[in-house]
Amino acid sequence: MTKPRKEIVEKSIDPSNKERVQRTQQAAKKNLEIINMANQRITTGSILEINIDNQYYSYAQILQNGRGIAFFDYKTEDKLIDFSILEKCNLLFIVVVYNDVITQGKWLKVGKLPIRKELEILPMKFIQDTLIPSEFRLYNPNTGEITKAKREECDGLEYAAVWEANHVEDRIRDYYLGVPNVWVNQLKIK
Repeated sequence: MTKPRKEIVEKSIDPSNKERVQRTQQAAKKNLEIINMANQRITTGSILEINIDNQYYSYAQILQNGRGIAFFDYKTEDKLIDFSILEKCNLLFIVVVYNDVITQGKWLKVGKLPIRKELEILPMKFIQDTLIPSEFRLYNPNTGEITKAKREECDGLEYAAVWEANHVEDRIRDYYLGVPNVWVNQLKIK
């Protein structure tokens, strides 16, 4: 009768290398878990968990067809389990982030909620011409339409930009610290 393969392999491993093999197996398992976490799709209604400096979590929701992400005015030191609390939270802001922030698992999808009625139509954004700063345009993220605008029409609107994950995290952190955010200031009307 032949010995089971596992027993043969274990006996053939030099005892001094056994610990190294176990560490390699653990690392491989951990890498596989990371790969699995990173394989996410952009799904309308999904709740994203954003870890801020390993100190607290903030949450956001993917809006219709990924055309925007709504960031909730909510932070907690413990991971959120009951996402319904977010339905009543105020919003900090709505911006677009690069797809890889979600698809590569920088922010994990941890739940799903229906989109609030007031978030079904995304707010207008503005564009300011960098070469001719007196020229403005309005961008409608619902239709993709861009129209000429006056400066006054752009007051209070977000700049039409796609944000990096770390810049959004800076913005959330600065909000809770009560300090101005460098990225928001860079994108203000000049």
